[in-house]
Amino acid sequence: MDLNNIWEQFLNRMNQDPTINHVDKKMMAGIPFIYVTVSSQYTIEQSTDSVKKHAVKAMKGKRLTLNLTFVRSEDNLRVYRMRFLVPQEKMFCCGNLCFDCIRFKD
Repeated sequence: MDLNNIWEQFLNRMNQDPTINHVDKKMMAGIPFIYVTVSSQYTIEQSTDSVKKHAVKAMKGKRLTLNLTFVRSEDNLRVYRMRFLVPQEKMFCCGNLCFDCIRFKD
C-alpha cells in the first residue's frame, strides 16, 4: 500500500473544498504536519471536522486508521499533526510456522 497515493488523494480533496482556502503538507522530523488556511468564520471544530471528512474519504476501502492532533491556530491558519497508520498485524502467511499465523485466525 502506497501512502503517497493516499496523501495525494487527501490533499486534492482538501484543495477542492470551498471552505478551505489553502492546505500544505510539511514534514518535520519525519512527522507530517498539515497547514490549513480557512475563512475567518470557520471555527477550529469545523475545520477539524472537514479535515477528518476528507481523510476518511481518502482512506475508503483501505485498512488504515487516522491519527489527527490539533497543534496550534494562528488567525485563519490551523496546524495539525496527521498520520495515516497501517495496521501492525500480519496480513499473510510467511511460511515460517509462526505461533500467531494469520491461518489460525477465526
